[in-house]
Amino acid sequence: MKPTYLTQQSIAEFISRALAEDIGDGDHSSLASIPADAQNQARLLVKGEGILAGVELAGYIFNAVDPELQVEVLLQDGAQVKYGDVALTVRGKAQSILTAERLVLNCMQRMSGIATYTHHLNSLIAGTNAKLLDTRKTTPNFRIMEKWAVLIGGGVNHRFGLFDMIILKDNHVDYAGGIRQAIEATQRYLKEKNKDLRIEVETRNLQEVQEALATGGIHRIMLDNMTPEMMREAVALIGGRYETEASGGINEQTIAEVAKCGVDYISVGALTHSIKSMDLSLKAYKV
Repeated sequence: MKPTYLTQQSIAEFISRALAEDIGDGDHSSLASIPADAQNQARLLVKGEGILAGVELAGYIFNAVDPELQVEVLLQDGAQVKYGDVALTVRGKAQSILTAERLVLNCMQRMSGIATYTHHLNSLIAGTNAKLLDTRKTTPNFRIMEKWAVLIGGGVNHRFGLFDMIILKDNHVDYAGGIRQAIEATQRYLKEKNKDLRIEVETRNLQEVQEALATGGIHRIMLDNMTPEMMREAVALIGGRYETEASGGINEQTIAEVAKCGVDYISVGALTHSIKSMDLSLKAYKV
């Protein structure tokens, strides 16, 4: 089951905007050099190692450019790939293949990089109860695909945007005058607006954790930039009354120790903002 943000309409709108950005008034390189009736084929070659992502999206892109292009998928999203693997082949009008090439590669390279890093971090917390979360630290206008890639890599999506969950972060708390004030103002707002949104509050120390617990009416407590010792104490204080999420500068060197603190979730912004794209290429070949 796909997440609610991933609809045929949202995918189609993304592809339409991306193609308009790239093509403008025409792919003049292909139009100028390739006969309009020329037919050809190409392979999508893997030139790295990791988890493949964006295959399904590639099919939608080829179809949007030219519904008569024939795509044969050889490796599905989530496949473990190595150098030399062929992910898919595409056959049809040569001009169409060339026009779709860059958007397909741009999307799949970044999505595969995200899926690969997500899979790697997940492997480091295997055997614990912690689930790996993404964040809103995404590329503008590419969030749908980046969060989709996290799912393909075995991670869990956090809120999609500002509209589908409330997170009272440090600045919200400071502007509101404190943890209690921020939570109570939020509860009043949701009641007045007749909105049913989950509430998470960020805490920076044990005093703020205790204040969040005393106020109540929330769903998750974020433990931000805490030492493992403080985090374990915070988890014990919360005692399962609310979900817990560790956040703040967590990386592959520290994530295993954080997971052992007993938190339910670990959010890592680097899943989407600091990844290395997988090297892929689309190459013409003769039958």
